[in-house]
Amino acid sequence: MDAPAPAEAVSPPRHRVVALLGAPQAPFELACAAEAFGTEWPGLPAHYELILCTEHPGPLPTTLGVPLLLEHDLTALERADTVVVPGWQPPGSPAPPAVLDALRAAHARGARIVSICTGAFVLAQAGLLDGRRATTHWARTAQLAAQYPALEVERDVLYVDHGDVATSAGSGAGIDLCLHLLRRDHGAAYAAQVARHMVLPPHREGSQLQYAAAPVPARADESLAPLLDWAERHLGERLTLEGLAARAGLSARTLARRFAEQLGTSPGQWLLARRIDAARALLERTDLPVEAVAARVGLASAVNLRRRFHAALGTTPGAYRRTFGGVD
Repeated sequence: MDAPAPAEAVSPPRHRVVALLGAPQAPFELACAAEAFGTEWPGLPAHYELILCTEHPGPLPTTLGVPLLLEHDLTALERADTVVVPGWQPPGSPAPPAVLDALRAAHARGARIVSICTGAFVLAQAGLLDGRRATTHWARTAQLAAQYPALEVERDVLYVDHGDVATSAGSGAGIDLCLHLLRRDHGAAYAAQVARHMVLPPHREGSQLQYAAAPVPARADESLAPLLDWAERHLGERLTLEGLAARAGLSARTLARRFAEQLGTSPGQWLLARRIDAARALLERTDLPVEAVAARVGLASAVNLRRRFHAALGTTPGAYRRTFGGVD
C-alpha cells in the first residue's frame, strides 16, 4: 500500500490592509501605506495584502491631477484586518456618512483603524478618537482640537497608537507609524529589514515640531552622526554623558544641546532607546539568556533590562521572545 503523500504546507493568510481613499487623494500619504503593506521585498516574507477602496469605484481624482482607477467599494472594509485612511482633503471637510458608518462597523468588528496625516479628521468624525489622544499634521493640530474637543491632540509626537486606533502626524510621519505597526506585528528585526529596503531609519527621533519652522542647518563639523555610529557599536560599554562629550570634543552641556537640536531628545533617552532596540534584536535572533542580553546592550542586569523593557514596550523580554523569537 502506497504511503500517503505528505500534506502540503499551508501558508497563513495574509493580513488584509484596506486603504480607504477620498477625493482628491494625496499620493504621498497613500504611498506610505503602499510601501509598508503593499510591497514585496526580496528575501522577506510577504505578510500583508493591500487593497484600495473608495465610496464610489472608478477614476478617483488626486492632488496631482492624475486620477487613480479604483475597483473596490466600501464593502472591502468588511474583511479588513487593518483600515488605513491616508490623508483627507480638504482637511476637516465632512466625510460621507457611508464612509463613517463603514469605519465604525470595521472598528466594532475588531479591525485596526489607522490614519495618516489629515486622515485623523475622518477618524474623529466617526467618533473613534473621543476621549483619546491623537495627532495630525502640525499645521492642523489646532484645527483638529477646535473641531473635536472630545479628543486630546498631541502636537509634538510622530504618532499615537492605542492598539485598535492609531494616528500619525504630518505626511512623512505616516512612514514612522507604518514601521511601528510592522514592529508590533512581526518584531523589530522584520521592521528594520523593511526600513533598510526603504533606505530609512527604523526609528526617527524627536517630534514633528522640529519641522514646524525651518531649522538652521547644522554645520558639517557639528553633525552627531560619527558619535552616534560609534556609540551604537559600543552599547555594551559604560557610556556616560561626560564620556560621550569628551569623545566628541564638546562640553556635556553643548552635547546635550546638539542632541536636542538635531534629534529632539536627550543623550540618555537616545542611548536607552538604542539599547532597547538592540535587546529586541537579540531576543528575536538568539537564544542568549536575558542576563547575557542585558550585558551585551549595556543594561547591566536582567532586572534592569526587564524594568526598562517593560516601561518602553509594556511587556517582558521573555514574553517578547515567545512572540517574536525566530520570526523572519
